[in-house]
Amino acid sequence: MSTMPGQDQPRSASQVLVALSGISRQDAEAVFGVLRVCYRSDQAYADLPQDATEGRPTVWTSTFEAADTRGEPRPASLTAPVTAELQGGPRAVRQMADVLARAFTVRELGVVAGDQEQELRLRLSSDRSGPL
Repeated sequence: MSTMPGQDQPRSASQVLVALSGISRQDAEAVFGVLRVCYRSDQAYADLPQDATEGRPTVWTSTFEAADTRGEPRPASLTAPVTAELQGGPRAVRQMADVLARAFTVRELGVVAGDQEQELRLRLSSDRSGPL
């Protein structure tokens, strides 16, 4: 298990760190909004800058508790495709990827499996006519 900055305790197998890179705050809020319907979160991204700084990479992060699903996601709109990295226990990561696939078109870009954690990289878009 790993410890997140700002956390006193190690992340459990049911917690998933979600990192979204190089996108607008609007798109980050759309993705995190879908996930907040289903899971509790630390909402750490709320204190980040309003928009990505031009020429500098921006990563929006939040940690979600996937043990208790509390709602059903609805399709959401994005202004551009989003790269999302999910990191956590394999079952929790796959569960969260399935939730995202009900709200966006999802294409898997890669997976790295560790002993007790998995990192899954996804490409999210609003085009619901594409492959899931």
